[in-house]
Amino acid sequence: MNNELEKNKLSPRRRLVNFLVHLMLAVLAIIWVLPIFWIVLTSFRAEPGAYTSTFLPKGYTFNNYIKLFTDRNVLNFPKMFLNTLIIAIFCCIFSTFFVLSVSYSLSRMRFGFRKPYMNIAMILGLFPGFMAMVAQYFILKALGLTEGSAIRIGLIIVYSACTGLGFQIAKGFFDTIPRSIDEAAIIDGATQWQVFTRITMPLSKPIVIYTVMTSFIAPWVDFVFAKVICRANADQFTVAIGLWNMLQKEYIYQWYTCFAAGAVVISIPIAILFIYMQRFYVEGMAGAVKG
Repeated sequence: MNNELEKNKLSPRRRLVNFLVHLMLAVLAIIWVLPIFWIVLTSFRAEPGAYTSTFLPKGYTFNNYIKLFTDRNVLNFPKMFLNTLIIAIFCCIFSTFFVLSVSYSLSRMRFGFRKPYMNIAMILGLFPGFMAMVAQYFILKALGLTEGSAIRIGLIIVYSACTGLGFQIAKGFFDTIPRSIDEAAIIDGATQWQVFTRITMPLSKPIVIYTVMTSFIAPWVDFVFAKVICRANADQFTVAIGLWNMLQKEYIYQWYTCFAAGAVVISIPIAILFIYMQRFYVEGMAGAVKG
């Protein structure tokens, strides 16, 4: 027993290394949390304007959140929030289906033009997405999807349609699932669709959750393409455009603290989605380890 205790004792050098590692991790954690802590404090700050002489607010108030949701004369944040939520939900549904379908097909099926498609998709992924923005805008304009409420449909189409090129991560996960499971199911009379929905999907909860979260977050935080499509249609602005407008010189003095409040508010749906999906992710990982 004493021999085991002596073996488990850490040497002074090892203790020093552990202390330095934990110290570095603590410093990195503080650096990461500090901006979040600051934006939360700013959202409750009573004094207006973007510049203050102290880190901590001199006074606290809930008026910034109240103004954010009640003052609709200048910036209609509730409308922007609703627009973004609708776009993000539909994009999440369509994008998840597209990504998982393309990934499963490329992982499990063998067909002509399969490898050239993957090579082309890899090459196209090297270019920034906004390079095609002008062409996409004129296509949507020709279809009448750049005016009024049709803008939301246009954004959903563009955000969803291009997700099929991001199949690499999901395909790599599907490649780790033994093909013998699929073959056994097909021998028992299952169709390819049944194999995909009833066998592969339950075994792929981690990648499904990852795809759902990325598909929701992408349109939720996008600014550039939404700004190009929405232009001056204020009724169709997303939260990213709304927060950007709050920092314009004509609004920043009265709306800067509301900008911080809006930053906190838009993080709530993402946090809820992550907390809700996390348990499925853990269950999926546990099932994968058992398998």
